[in-house]
Amino acid sequence: MKTIDTGFGSLLREWRQHRRMSQLHLALDAGISQRHLSFVESGRSQPSRDMVLHLTECLDVPLRQRNRMLLAAGYAPSFSERPIDDPALKPAMDAVQLVLDGHAPNPAIAIDRHWRMVAANGAIAPLLAGVRDAELMKPPVNVLRLSLHPDGLASSIVNFSAWRAHVLERLRHLNDQVADPALAALERELAAYPVPHGAPKPRPRETDAIAVPLRLRLGTEDLSFITTTTVFGTPLDVTLSELAIESFFPADAATAAYLQKMAQGRS
Repeated sequence: MKTIDTGFGSLLREWRQHRRMSQLHLALDAGISQRHLSFVESGRSQPSRDMVLHLTECLDVPLRQRNRMLLAAGYAPSFSERPIDDPALKPAMDAVQLVLDGHAPNPAIAIDRHWRMVAANGAIAPLLAGVRDAELMKPPVNVLRLSLHPDGLASSIVNFSAWRAHVLERLRHLNDQVADPALAALERELAAYPVPHGAPKPRPRETDAIAVPLRLRLGTEDLSFITTTTVFGTPLDVTLSELAIESFFPADAATAAYLQKMAQGRS
């Protein structure tokens, strides 16, 4: 039988292996025979457009990569990828800004797939006062680079070693989901940054801790935050699917009082 070399089969196999699924497992999830799946992966069978979308849905492939796999199978992309300022995305971006502004006096930012800041509320500015290298603040600002860079916020983070371990672990987990070479490069870059002199070594997590906090020293104040991540449900646009909101919440009463005081000063 003639092999149909479209590249889709190899991409499908890569994502199946990335998800640590056997052919049998994926075939059962997709409701097809393992033999059929084997033929698709080897290029001996050409999948329909619907089958490509079905298999990528079963593997939870990111929308950006689903478009790539559709092209590899000989089909047009299904998911748009609009610029962040496209009029079609305005309702979503208005919703993002509404969430950011509504989170005040607590800080909140919106980030893209590479952790570049695309929007923020006014409460974030005071937290960045300790950044020494102005180049790190030039758009697009990469918030992970900003937090761990020696001339960024590193020297202001009281629990730097614990926060660094948390950031790198989170970045590894994210890249395990999306398999993005740019995120892998960012992880290597951040891991190579030196630990500030005098930073305490990571300690075993306290049994009563609810989350890894970001403890930030601003002047004489020690602030402590926990964070949440918000994403859009069921997006059909690549850009929108890769947008997230990072919201910072005070982890203690002193931090909450400080944020309220700062907000009153800005009003």
